[in-house]
Amino acid sequence: MTVFAVEYVYDAESAEVRDEHRPAHRAWLAGLAEQGTLLASGPYADGAGALLLVRAADESELNATLKEDPFAAVQGISGIRTSAWNPIIGVLSAYASA
Repeated sequence: MTVFAVEYVYDAESAEVRDEHRPAHRAWLAGLAEQGTLLASGPYADGAGALLLVRAADESELNATLKEDPFAAVQGISGIRTSAWNPIIGVLSAYASA
């Protein structure tokens, strides 16, 4: 499994729709965490986006997972950037790729 850093970008115009759908979004994230798919997530302090650390077999699987996000279904995300990430040092290093 590969660890992916997923950056969500939010715009001010979608704040109301995100507020409305945040409980479903967080429930979805909690389910991914319970499955071991989501390693960590949280919004940026300035509210302009969020970072998710997600385990997936490949980018195709990652994209399929991200499409299930309730925020995606209501156009609450204005941009997404994904990068394969290899955590070498720290508590997430157990997930490093060989």
